[in-house]
Amino acid sequence: MGIATLYEEMGSNLVKCTACRRYCTLKPGQIGFCGVRKNMDGVLHLLVQNKPLAIQIDPIEKKPVLHMYPNYVIYSIGTSGCDYACQFCQNYDISQRREVSGVDMSAEDIVREAISLGCDGFAYTYNEPTIFSEFAKDIGDMAHSHGLINIFVTNGYETPQSVDYTSSFLDAATVDFKGNANPNFYRRIMSVPDVSFIYDTIDRFKRSGVHTEITDLVVPGIGDDENDARAMVRKVIDIMGDDVPISFLRFHPDYKLMNLPPTPVKTLVRHYEIAKEEGAKFVYVGNVPGSDLQNTYCPECGLILVKRDMMRTISVSLTKDSRCPVCGYKTNFVLGERKKKRLVY
Repeated sequence: MGIATLYEEMGSNLVKCTACRRYCTLKPGQIGFCGVRKNMDGVLHLLVQNKPLAIQIDPIEKKPVLHMYPNYVIYSIGTSGCDYACQFCQNYDISQRREVSGVDMSAEDIVREAISLGCDGFAYTYNEPTIFSEFAKDIGDMAHSHGLINIFVTNGYETPQSVDYTSSFLDAATVDFKGNANPNFYRRIMSVPDVSFIYDTIDRFKRSGVHTEITDLVVPGIGDDENDARAMVRKVIDIMGDDVPISFLRFHPDYKLMNLPPTPVKTLVRHYEIAKEEGAKFVYVGNVPGSDLQNTYCPECGLILVKRDMMRTISVSLTKDSRCPVCGYKTNFVLGERKKKRLVY
């Protein structure tokens, strides 16, 4: 447990949490929607400070971050709780848990372990990292001091205050849409009142210099409308430009939506085509092994610039300044060599 930073005092021991767009106003003893931020005598506390619940070593491509540091090894970390209530969450056992649990590990413990394992950076993921921003910042600041990178895998429901707070240590963010950003889908299936805030978060990340990529979980039958996909892509391009990476991810049944089938591959391919029709230059299909649409192609000459297979980069054909070696097209890839395995803290 630790004292939070992202909140405002409202008088009479009331506090308003400013971590996410729910802006929970809490009386003493009350806990926010996320289940991990509690008003204790007029001071907001983070109940999961130094309490990671999920830890995994992943390739950076799994986040997915596809235009930054191919094959970097990422120490992924999450806690209990979430500010969404997605009925399809694959991590519902931690995200929808409303009791704090986890192992006792300080930021220093976590960074030391990541270094000893030869990791290149951190991803704050599995549940919504915005709700444990203060814990993430403790880790992230220390990670930067050792040359490691930091990534948020986020639903994009940050407040302006939390974007300012986290952008000080973030190198990248993957902003995850669901159901083609349909407002009714968000309200009915995820208990999220307003999807428009996510576009503001994307804009703020961009203006803060955080490398930002977009994903969209395409849910068959209830979150796969083509017009919604087209509108979402247009809004994202208006903010980020036409070279923003956009990945359409395959849904797999879980939690309360076990009655739905996996997303048909043809549906994902159609979403890929729609994004291309709207002018997106770098579009991907995710969670489909063997798909050619997980590769990066040069928008100018069609050369395969990066070849991938299920969260692994097989080859990179880019110049050191991220250009196509054939036609010279300049991409927005962030390249860098993996550092030698760190054995000493």
